[in-house]
Amino acid sequence: MAGGWAQDGAVNEQIEASVNDELARLRQSRPRGESLAECEECGEPIPQGRREAVPGVRLCVACQQGNEATFRARGGINRRGSKDSQLK
Repeated sequence: MAGGWAQDGAVNEQIEASVNDELARLRQSRPRGESLAECEECGEPIPQGRREAVPGVRLCVACQQGNEATFRARGGINRRGSKDSQLK
């Protein structure tokens, strides 16, 4: 389904590369190390079950939900290389 000068399968390669980059970013953002007994932000105790389920956890459920609800813009990778996509 490639068009123009692109190789056959180029679109699928771009999609795979984007998915692999996102998976690598998610793996790097996982908590590491020993779980905390108390939340880093509010100081409330973190239940034992949460500490066992999420190794390296640093926040209680309420603070974690608050952090995830906050929008964080991050730069994407322009794999198209077209003039229009570079202007954004």
